[in-house]
Amino acid sequence: MAAGAADAQARFGQSVKGLLTEKVTSCGTDVIALTKQVLKGSRSAELLGQAAKNMVTQEDAILHSEDSLRKMAIITTHLQYQQEAIQKNVEQSSNLQDQLSHLLK
Repeated sequence: MAAGAADAQARFGQSVKGLLTEKVTSCGTDVIALTKQVLKGSRSAELLGQAAKNMVTQEDAILHSEDSLRKMAIITTHLQYQQEAIQKNVEQSSNLQDQLSHLLK
């Protein structure tokens, strides 16, 4: 009976060792899966951070372009005023030439 009990105890020990090995392997697999998920999340955070930086850069470029367009509109208005003034001067010059030629006749 002692031999039978020792044999049963040995089988029980092997069974427990087998279950323990399965649990350790399962935990190792879970740790690997968790690590992969954390790395994936970390990569997503990096991509989001880079996207945010790119967006800020684009926003700065858009604001700079908007400022440049505003300045160009002001310059265009000034050039229109100058063009109108030149046109008036040309008309006055033409009138003066007509008057001068009339006086010299």
